[in-house]
Amino acid sequence: MAPAALFLGGFVLWPLVRFVYDSFFEISPFAGAPQTFVGFANYVTAFTSDAFQAASVRTVVYTVFVVAMEFALGLAVALLFTALGARSAVFRTVFMYPLMIAPVVAGLLWRFLLIDNFGIVNQLLYEAHILSSPDQIQWLSNPDIALFSVALPDIWLTTSFITLVLFAGLQNIPGDVIEAARIDGARYPRILFSIIIPLLRPVIAVALIVRGIDAARAFDVIIIQTDGGPQGSTTTLSLLIYRTMTRFGDPGLASAMGTVYLVVMLAVAITAIMLIWRPGSSAR
Repeated sequence: MAPAALFLGGFVLWPLVRFVYDSFFEISPFAGAPQTFVGFANYVTAFTSDAFQAASVRTVVYTVFVVAMEFALGLAVALLFTALGARSAVFRTVFMYPLMIAPVVAGLLWRFLLIDNFGIVNQLLYEAHILSSPDQIQWLSNPDIALFSVALPDIWLTTSFITLVLFAGLQNIPGDVIEAARIDGARYPRILFSIIIPLLRPVIAVALIVRGIDAARAFDVIIIQTDGGPQGSTTTLSLLIYRTMTRFGDPGLASAMGTVYLVVMLAVAITAIMLIWRPGSSAR
């Protein structure tokens, strides 16, 4: 394990320590410029910043929307594949294809699908007589719906991951338990919510934590589609930290924002494990 530990220490632990360390300094963007220790001033600036607060709310909304949609769709498809058994092999293979697509490519693809005036989605809805004009819905230009529109490629890309994880978990549920419930007269909704989902808690916890953290740090699919617009309605924390570092030239403030981001993600992950997985609950 020594080579792996050295690699993680050099390329993960040390940059993380330096990242947190820089959050306590005012750092000039120019190479070789002096650093000034400012204590928690960067954190105070971050917490009192309207941009940081608004980006935090957008990140939470984006993450909850993406993960909820992916979990609902992934669970439904996983249950369908389980019901089909071996006949679902081909469908499972096809359903995993989006995982092979780079997020940048997916962002470009969905930008062309949703772009105003000549987007394919609006054109299809217009030809189906659902819309009165091809530009009736401004997916990427309306600040009220832009955040949910940029989430569509993320949902499309990684629903298959949730499906794969949940499908693997469903294979480990004892069939005799479900059969006994059916003999006792339990209907499928009762079996789903009282047997299947409780037995899937560890798998669900892993899937939600992995996808939640991944969705919360969404960057490429958003910057490709809207670059944080319109009117900053799709500027999440990842984009704000990136711009604070590169565009505004404030590495110390960006490090403070990123450190807060990291601590919150750790707290959410631990909370999800305790509430969903409930380690040791089976023993009790």
